[in-house]
Amino acid sequence: MGNNYNDEDSFEQNQNDEKDTRITINGFEPQISPITAGFIGLIGGFFLYQFVGGLLTFIIFGFDINNAPVNGLRIMTMASQLLFILLPAIIFSKWIYNDFNIILKLKTPDYKEVILFIIGIFVLTPLLQNYVSIQNHFIEKMAEISPFINSIKSLLDSLNKLVETSYINLLSTKTIFDAIFVIFVVSIVPAVSEEIMFRGFIQTSFELKLKSRWAIVITAVFFGLYHFNPYGLIPLIILGLYFSFAAYMSRSIFVPMILHFTNNFIAIIMYFLIGDKDLVDSSASGVLDIRISFFLLILFTVIFIGVVYIIFAYYKKKKIELI
Repeated sequence: MGNNYNDEDSFEQNQNDEKDTRITINGFEPQISPITAGFIGLIGGFFLYQFVGGLLTFIIFGFDINNAPVNGLRIMTMASQLLFILLPAIIFSKWIYNDFNIILKLKTPDYKEVILFIIGIFVLTPLLQNYVSIQNHFIEKMAEISPFINSIKSLLDSLNKLVETSYINLLSTKTIFDAIFVIFVVSIVPAVSEEIMFRGFIQTSFELKLKSRWAIVITAVFFGLYHFNPYGLIPLIILGLYFSFAAYMSRSIFVPMILHFTNNFIAIIMYFLIGDKDLVDSSASGVLDIRISFFLLILFTVIFIGVVYIIFAYYKKKKIELI
């Protein structure tokens, strides 16, 4: 007996059905397996954005990126997001599923659920900041006693330096107009483009064939890997888990978009307020700092668990299927 996703309710009721069950969406059978579609989105988007976009950047600006016009780099970054992430997600959704609303979760959320999830991101942000401080502190300590770990750390430091330099170039501003442009390029465009691809096309594709929890985990892990940030990998995966959780519970792409924007916007404001040195240097600076970081990590973790519990309770009242 086949599944027919003729509307959003039937999609919600049937997304965890058996893997070998035939799937149709509004009477249209996908052109290829949703699992294959999901990995096409992951691999295709990664290749287009990181390699094709990177190659075009080098062709236009040369290999001395640090001396390239910063606004030119910002425009190129924005164009790559739109052309190599957002556009493929829309094309894949139309070609493979012949549907935008269900696959991309284009549903207007209730303001209450938006507020709940935003509270969560305001708690999660300092939680992850303290985690990074603790993580880097212990990596530094282990590198001091192990040549092997120190060699790995040196490699990670090199990769991290490239990421930091790229972000510093994008975020550096001289005027209010520069600041507005930075917010648009770094907060708004990625929030729309990456969420349409990851939480829209990719996660929904996996949800059609896998248990929702696995769709969330797979999407989040690749979201973290996608950003090429060695010391930020685990925090990015956790952020991805939260964004994917929000997309699944709300059935709306606009909720993770708002969360993604909020997270990036907070980072930009912090950069504007505290400067690049404090933003880049996330290592611990003493025993007292680590003790405080541990305390804050535990505190914000407990608060975050409480927020997630409230979110579950909210959707349980709405009789939404929980993970």
